[in-house]
Amino acid sequence: MKKKRRRFGDRYDGRLLKKIDPIFKMIPFIMKERVDAQVYFNDKIILDKTEKFIHTKRKEGINVTFLHILMAAMVRTISQKPKINRFIAGRKIFARNEILISLAVKKDMKEDSSETTVKIKFDPTDNIYEVVEKVNKVILGNKSEESSNDTDKTAKLITFCPNIIIRGFVKILTWLDYHGKMPKFINNVSPFHTSLFITDMGSLGIQPVYHHIYDFGTTSIFIAFGTKNKEKVFDKNNNIIERKYIDMKVVTDERICDGFYYAKAFRIFKRYMENPHLLVSAPEKVVNDNEI
Repeated sequence: MKKKRRRFGDRYDGRLLKKIDPIFKMIPFIMKERVDAQVYFNDKIILDKTEKFIHTKRKEGINVTFLHILMAAMVRTISQKPKINRFIAGRKIFARNEILISLAVKKDMKEDSSETTVKIKFDPTDNIYEVVEKVNKVILGNKSEESSNDTDKTAKLITFCPNIIIRGFVKILTWLDYHGKMPKFINNVSPFHTSLFITDMGSLGIQPVYHHIYDFGTTSIFIAFGTKNKEKVFDKNNNIIERKYIDMKVVTDERICDGFYYAKAFRIFKRYMENPHLLVSAPEKVVNDNEI
């Protein structure tokens, strides 16, 4: 993303949007919290070309998964439709300066195994191979029971305090974040200050749920996906065929852009998901959120 000079009203993690429709300036005062502004929708990702791509890449020695493709598809979509990377803070709309994706990582598939949360930074020009490399580096570094990232360490330090201190500390952080004054190191370790949150419920063997987007932080999108499914459908010649798909459920903050823009963005996202070969090379151009 092109670096822009910080202006009055900007935050270190986002640029204040000034030249927007009056209704969008009003919406954060009407829908004050993200829980007020959540919009839910679901879609099916057809796996015909996706699975072929995964099998081909694995034969080439590249361990690509559905999660990698989803993340790469969203990074590419944001590079072309940057308005979905906006966030609300202090009743104002900001264009996020970075592409960040958070997800929970189970260290081992056992009930008593601990879980951590990671946040990964991407560049808008990243291709699928670069996404795989970045994701694997972070996940592998957090898989062992002995590993502890900055998010875990910060949370552990805070929870040493009595509950009344924790409650007051979170209130102070929320107030600071509202005014764009939260310490950078807290923002950096917080998984809630991110472009989107992803949960892989397929790894748990279940179907996805609609997951809320948190009022704390700046998350504007939450995506959940589940296990593979099969269905019988008619092809273009009216023959019955079996088709594999994965259900995906999305929760978004409707205040950051209009529904038409959201619809176009997620059509592009689905196209990349179902045609991952398009993610092999970098995008021809990166679109900047110039509506400032």
